[in-house]
Amino acid sequence: MKRCYYEVLGVERQADSSAIKAAYRRLALQYHPDRNPDKEAEEKFKEASEAYEVLADAQKRQTYDQFGHQGLDRQGFHGFSGMGDIFSQFSDIFEDFFGFGGGGGGGRSSRRAPGQDTRYDLEITFMDTYQGTEKQIKIPKKETCSACKGKGYPQDVTPEICQHCEGTGQLYHSQGFFTISSTCGACRGQGKTVHQHCSECRGHGLVQSEKKLKVKVPAGVEEGMQLVLRGEGEVSSPGGYSGDLYVVLHVEKHPRFQREGQTIYIQEKISMIQAVLGDELEVETPEGMKEVTVKAGVQSGEVIKIKGLGMPRVNHSNRGDFLVQLIIETPQKLSKKQKELYEKLRDLEEEGAQSKSAKSSRKEFKKESKKSKKSKVLSYFSLD
Repeated sequence: MKRCYYEVLGVERQADSSAIKAAYRRLALQYHPDRNPDKEAEEKFKEASEAYEVLADAQKRQTYDQFGHQGLDRQGFHGFSGMGDIFSQFSDIFEDFFGFGGGGGGGRSSRRAPGQDTRYDLEITFMDTYQGTEKQIKIPKKETCSACKGKGYPQDVTPEICQHCEGTGQLYHSQGFFTISSTCGACRGQGKTVHQHCSECRGHGLVQSEKKLKVKVPAGVEEGMQLVLRGEGEVSSPGGYSGDLYVVLHVEKHPRFQREGQTIYIQEKISMIQAVLGDELEVETPEGMKEVTVKAGVQSGEVIKIKGLGMPRVNHSNRGDFLVQLIIETPQKLSKKQKELYEKLRDLEEEGAQSKSAKSSRKEFKKESKKSKKSKVLSYFSLD
């Protein structure tokens, strides 16, 4: 089971980016494979690098803080495939930490520049967010040339050792106590040169193609969320590893349902008669038509709640609630008969109001009479 990333780096959850970088630098220096060749140190180095990869990225960190390791897994983040992957990802960081390439092997870096990350905008429906879905997409992508296997030159051509870097792929410069390396421009870090290029890729080692991918969209996602497909971005040239593909989600509006967090709600119109007398009402929900009870005397704007029928949280089974807001509709066009009935209802209400007023007046009269009698009695006993 994976440890908490904050625990791995030894920082608080509120730690800023500089504190996270400093913590990773300390652990990278302590467990770097050039300094600690044992397997345990290598695993700790990988663990610290994975923690830094997540916590140094604002979006990954937000996902981790909200959903933990499972949230990252569902977005396609699975850590690093090996030490070379780590050194390639953090080449600038290691140069900052150590003053030279971080890849080991006597200071020589076998890294290749990473390919570019790419973006794909995916349209999904409201019901896709409610149920989760799997979509197939097609992306334009540069892939390794099959004719030359990504080498950039024909299979029968023998490359020559680069005269500038003597086959190392790196040029070294001393600055005080440090040795700084840079990629050899003559061979582009390959350590070898050729005079004949592959006719298919023209020496780039890559060709343009189209790739089909399946994207799993978990239930509960929202507008603008991103899913990360590791290694499905562009490949660097030559011989590098792929960047990542970021799938940005765009949710189509539903004609009836609206969403606020995990809550889904609709507005349902009812007649004045339904509001006064109450009724059993069928309403549309994400799970089909459901019957709800409108209580007699309900007021416009009141809400009926159906628990557990709302939107799920990403990677969780619990759901929010489904709310039905009742809107009382006043009739605008009445038939002659309807108008007569409403007028009768008005007259009844007025009679009721008058009766109530008269009853109230009688009560007041009796009350005042009692006060008057009591006052006379008191006045009689108070006489000398």
